[in-house]
Amino acid sequence: MQRADTIGVFQIESRAQMATLPRLRPEKFYDVVIEVAIIRPGPIVGNLVHPYINRRNKREEVTYIDPRFEQVLERTLGVPLFQEQILRMAMVIADFTGSEAEELRRAMSFHRSEERMLKVMAKLRAAMDQKGVIKDTQDRIVNAIKSFALYGFPESHAISFALLAYASAWLKTHRAVEFYASLLNNQPMGFYSCATLIKDAQLRGIRVLPVSVIDSELGARVLNDRTLQLGLKQVRGLSRESAERLLESREKGAWESLDDFRLRSRLKKDEARVLAKIGALNGMVAHRREALWQVEKSIERDLFNWQVRGEKASMPLRPMEKRERLEADYAGLGLTVGPHPMALIRKDLAHVWKASDLVRGKDGQIVIIAGLVICRQRPSTAKGHVFVSLEDETGIANAFVPAPTFEVYRLVVN
Repeated sequence: MQRADTIGVFQIESRAQMATLPRLRPEKFYDVVIEVAIIRPGPIVGNLVHPYINRRNKREEVTYIDPRFEQVLERTLGVPLFQEQILRMAMVIADFTGSEAEELRRAMSFHRSEERMLKVMAKLRAAMDQKGVIKDTQDRIVNAIKSFALYGFPESHAISFALLAYASAWLKTHRAVEFYASLLNNQPMGFYSCATLIKDAQLRGIRVLPVSVIDSELGARVLNDRTLQLGLKQVRGLSRESAERLLESREKGAWESLDDFRLRSRLKKDEARVLAKIGALNGMVAHRREALWQVEKSIERDLFNWQVRGEKASMPLRPMEKRERLEADYAGLGLTVGPHPMALIRKDLAHVWKASDLVRGKDGQIVIIAGLVICRQRPSTAKGHVFVSLEDETGIANAFVPAPTFEVYRLVVN
């Protein structure tokens, strides 16, 4: 977590979370609770993120808005992050009863009305007036409540989310192959595509085997503690029904040849073509183009047997080149287990920095980055700024595009 190596990790894999993790540097479980809660619209709009991080890193003194809030806000360094803290603050500073605090909670809920919120705020200010709370303190309390009005996040939820985030990070660290296989088998989910998850796994030293009709299962499977294999359901253009029929036929005996595979699997020709293009038939032929050549042969059925029509002819097609295999992989799978696309053009990009080299950049230095756009975000809290994540063969580079620049290059960025 401290390195922000969290692609695929529940709740803390977004660009904003990954930018915050090295600054927050979680050391214990409650730090993860804070991390989960602080990167949300409420704390961001309320300008609470930087004060908390500055206080945690001893760059800013811890204050509590009012000394009476020390017990309520001590565990979050004087920064109100949780809905429960807001309610407790109202009970401490304005003697709100439990039912009045519940009224405030409901007013802060997502479906609250402006009229209801104004009514509760007026009641809160009147109670603080009676207790002699100065106006500046009142304003800070009211602003804290308003920043949570639409996006209040309970501490109990943050704790539950943090537990899942910790468990996900533990699995990625100690059971990485199972971690990636599970993510691949439960798509769509999270921020990242299967292609990015595969490349992240490979950067961690995990070997990812391609789809093969000889031994792939329906989903990705774990072969050993350093190897996983893609499943048939990853193939675009192969229906689940056909994949299951293929597996059922294979259970009765291994394929004796490509012809035997076609006869027994009874796939549609376009499905067989997709499998040939992505190399899923390579265990029975020399290369992908030979498989494509072979699957074009017609199959006829007489009264008793399936038969392949035509004599076996010599194969006149040359093997696919790297770029052709890459194109076929992305068309048929949406990913590749081979070289990253950037690796194939790296020799022509000597002026472009690799993502892994950016740590050596100096403040103010101009650098050029390039890669596949895997994430593009323009959150409502970012005041028109845009965040773009570019993936190359060494990792991910995150680019910040200021709002004025985005307006000039909107068509390019989009």
